[in-house]
Amino acid sequence: MTNSQPTGVQIWILGARLRTLPAAIMPVMVGSACAGAFEGAGTKRWAFALLALVVSLALQVGVNYANDYSDGVRGTDENRVGPLRLVGSGLVAPKIVKRAAFIAFGVAAVAGLLIALATSLWLVVVGVACIGAGWLYTGGPKPYGYMGLGELFVFVFFGLVATCGTMFAVTQHITLLCVYAAVAVGCLAVALLVINNLRDIPGDTEVDKVTLAVRLGDKKTRTLYNLLFVACGAAIVLCALSRRGAIVGLLGLVVAVPAIRTVRSGASGRELVAVLAVTGKTQMATGLLLSLGLLL
Repeated sequence: MTNSQPTGVQIWILGARLRTLPAAIMPVMVGSACAGAFEGAGTKRWAFALLALVVSLALQVGVNYANDYSDGVRGTDENRVGPLRLVGSGLVAPKIVKRAAFIAFGVAAVAGLLIALATSLWLVVVGVACIGAGWLYTGGPKPYGYMGLGELFVFVFFGLVATCGTMFAVTQHITLLCVYAAVAVGCLAVALLVINNLRDIPGDTEVDKVTLAVRLGDKKTRTLYNLLFVACGAAIVLCALSRRGAIVGLLGLVVAVPAIRTVRSGASGRELVAVLAVTGKTQMATGLLLSLGLLL
């Protein structure tokens, strides 16, 4: 190992892919705001919002490690142009990365079980589905991430389920306002995956990893990326019909303007790594402003 290579904790921080964590934080933030805006009867258990954050972050990290493991053993990470991968680079043995994924999933399971025992045991079923979907994204004999279904997984689990699940954990209710907010959250989470897969189209095509970006092709994937921000904005407007203050969430989308311009310019390869970072910042800015707006 050369001196330029990461060691120790640095390795696991890289594997956790910190730039993707806004996709886990934003739904809990917005779901908590929806809970705060809820005016129905019942006790609000804010401690469960913290547990929901643990679940969401642990699931995101678990999915990242699982993806690293599965893509690494399949050889699809050998010619990456993006950030370093643990298994594909040879820095960490596959079985150790697999173990790290299961540890993260285990943390999510324990935190989720605590919420379920205090609210509804149906959440156990939801939790099992989340963990199963996280592993099967690129793992198992027929990973659905290789069939162009990854974006659907992200929209459902890191949009609808995570946002509405957080509100339910706190209030034991889910409102239409929360569903609209969850759509906005899901669109931005999908945008993060779309830009990642746009960058990886050449390499994924070579190894027969048929992501949605590979199916759509370069031009249509760029269009999809732009449309996701439009859809997010529309969902925020729907939120504002019930809570006027939610409209300030649209200001967060302004952060995405440089990324949208870069994508429209035809940038590719390593040039899109910076776009990934800006997309994450857009998630956090929009999530924060939407949450504040919902509470006004």
